[in-house]
Amino acid sequence: MSPPLPLSTDPDWNAIWKARQVLHESSKHHDDPSHNWNKRENAERYDSTSRSEYDERIERTIHGLDITRESRVLDIGAGPGTLAIPLAALVKEITAIEPGEGMTAILSERMMKDGFSNITVIRKRWEDIESSRDLAGQYDVVIASLSLTMEDIRLALRKMDAASRGSVYLFWFVDMPFWERMYADLWEPLHGLPYHPGPKADCLFGVLYQMGIYANVEMLPLKKEYRFKTMDEMTAFFRRRFNVTMPEQERVLDDYLKPLIRTDESEIVISGDSTFAKIWWKKNQSKNEK
Repeated sequence: MSPPLPLSTDPDWNAIWKARQVLHESSKHHDDPSHNWNKRENAERYDSTSRSEYDERIERTIHGLDITRESRVLDIGAGPGTLAIPLAALVKEITAIEPGEGMTAILSERMMKDGFSNITVIRKRWEDIESSRDLAGQYDVVIASLSLTMEDIRLALRKMDAASRGSVYLFWFVDMPFWERMYADLWEPLHGLPYHPGPKADCLFGVLYQMGIYANVEMLPLKKEYRFKTMDEMTAFFRRRFNVTMPEQERVLDDYLKPLIRTDESEIVISGDSTFAKIWWKKNQSKNEK
């Protein structure tokens, strides 16, 4: 009698994603006010940065989408309209999912200013969306750009795939982005506690593969810049971000930032590079079509 076949030793990538995301969330030992997207001032800063810093990335992203003038687009984690606003002139209609009150306020204002009436804004998390009630049928293109913070990523992806009748495009980090490297470098020296990075694109690809979705992958550069008018503005921003309140913490932060500072005309700049992945598939794409 032949011995029984061994059980699969493949890792459960969804469980790995969830564990890493939970650990990542546990690293947020304070309410980082700079990432509170309900606050208008944070949304304004993000919008201003995204329209100058990300112009090239936005153009490349939109150029790589399978869209026509008749396309219906679902933009998950739309922010202040980083993709939705430039896409609105190129497609039939867009549904923008964004939970941040500050972000949706700016998105609505930009829509009015630019004269776009083909964007519907839904202020909810993707996890809370009920497709039959909140969405208007299926979309030709579904996008989630640097917005994959869901704990149960398999459930979130299944809902994205079901919402699409054409293509799904995900954009996510391959390595630690610059802002996350700063946390990884500083959190323990500042607070005596470890920083846990979030799950990355390798984990995401594993989840998709185990779902039977054989996605295409392209690696792309990701640049991040922080620009300030004065040193005082820069110092205040990073002290708030890293919850720096004591003189010894101030010294640690100042020593860390000093070699990163450069000037560009009249602005103070701190920047860094990393890599993100474009992961996409067409509905009913099979392994043999790869």
